[in-house]
Amino acid sequence: MLLRKNKFVFILLVALTFISCDEDRVFDKYENINGSWKKTDTINFSFEQNDTINPFNLFLNVRSNNDYPYNNLYLIVSLKQPDNLVKTDTLEYLMANPDGSLMGEGFSDVKESKLWYQEGFVFKKNGKYNISISQAVRETGEVKGVENLKGIIDLGFRIEKIK
Repeated sequence: MLLRKNKFVFILLVALTFISCDEDRVFDKYENINGSWKKTDTINFSFEQNDTINPFNLFLNVRSNNDYPYNNLYLIVSLKQPDNLVKTDTLEYLMANPDGSLMGEGFSDVKESKLWYQEGFVFKKNGKYNISISQAVRETGEVKGVENLKGIIDLGFRIEKIK
């Protein structure tokens, strides 16, 4: 009985340690893309925000693997506010080193890149926000975008408190 109780306490302490390690996280969610992101696919995230005073940092988290063939990643990101005002940005991120190896964190061929979207962003209205993200990668010299972008496994959106 005592051994079972100690085991429970140990598991509880380990769980609390992992949960408390990410105190800055306000929102953090991923959508699986399965290694091929179609040009026509838009990834959407919805969240409630009620803090209109404090600034936050907003990030796009990209998990990619060695199938990603480009140096850069181009994204179109739209943030829809509760009053239906939409702010759209076209963003470019460097994804590979000069030698062609992927940038990001990770020990295997899967790398995670935490990409800045907005720094010190203050939400102007209380309520539900929607963010939509689509890829806008093109081959050099081509007008038509890449139909199936290989090598992107997951796309995430994260909001962090600023300390």
